[in-house]
Amino acid sequence: MLIDIAYAMAPGGGEGGGGGFAAFIPLILLFAIFYFILIRPQQKRAKEHRQVLANLRKGDKVITTGGLYGTILSMTDTVLTLEIADKVKVKVGRNYIASIARAE
Repeated sequence: MLIDIAYAMAPGGGEGGGGGFAAFIPLILLFAIFYFILIRPQQKRAKEHRQVLANLRKGDKVITTGGLYGTILSMTDTVLTLEIADKVKVKVGRNYIASIARAE
C-alpha cells in the first residue's frame, strides 16, 4: 500500500518511462551548439594556418603574431629568417607566422 502511494507521488504521476533519456536531451543539444559555434570553426582556422605554414617560400612577405612585417630570407623546419628593414634580420619560429602579407 505504501509503495502505491510513493509511486503515485513521483513526478509525472506514475506514468514513468523516458525520464532518463529526456534528461540528456538538453546536454546533447548544448554540445551540438558548442561544436558548430566554437569547435568546428576553430579546427577550420587551424587547418588553414597549417596550410599557410606549409606553403611558405623564400621571398614571401609575412606578418608575425607580434605584428612584424618582413620578407623571408631563409628557412629551416622550425625557424625563419626575416628581413624587416634594410640589413635588419630577425629569426622567428615558424609557428609565429600569422599570415602572408597582402600587397600594399
